[in-house]
Amino acid sequence: MLLNQQTDFSSVSEIKVAIISDTHNELAPEIVQTITECDIAVHAGDIGCSDVLEIMQPRLGHVLAVAGNNDKPYLWEFKDWNLVKNLPHHIELILPGGKVSIEHGHLHDMYKPLHSDLRAAHPDSRLVIYGHTHIQVIDTDEPQQHVLNPGASGYTRNKGGPSCIILGINGNNWDYQVLNFSS
Repeated sequence: MLLNQQTDFSSVSEIKVAIISDTHNELAPEIVQTITECDIAVHAGDIGCSDVLEIMQPRLGHVLAVAGNNDKPYLWEFKDWNLVKNLPHHIELILPGGKVSIEHGHLHDMYKPLHSDLRAAHPDSRLVIYGHTHIQVIDTDEPQQHVLNPGASGYTRNKGGPSCIILGINGNNWDYQVLNFSS
């Protein structure tokens, strides 16, 4: 797994991105399998432990991950303190057709980040990905700037089952595939 090592994938014409969040130490096996069918993977925070990142094995090996409000060294095993301390709170991904901004979202509002705040914080992004609420949403109200939350990809407050979203890109065309699994 190549963690946060490459962020520019604009030179490819097609790419599939697995988008997950809020695993809190456990990643559902169905989502692990889904990630292997994608080229790269994104984790929007509240990872919980390094094991979650290690089992994320997209085809190209690249995983982009940000820290959530529960990704603190004292909440992780001692052996992983350096890893969690070095997780960024925000990362940008360049894909064919535009920029993606990834953050956990808790800094905009602890209970429910406003999509308008997320859009304003990342004005040059075609897509803003966040987690934190454990509620899956794809907000396309502003056609030039979508906001997406994959929901909880683990077993903590997952609203009926683990979920994720796949971003499929072909040239400038972006499509979202919503995946929900039962608990």
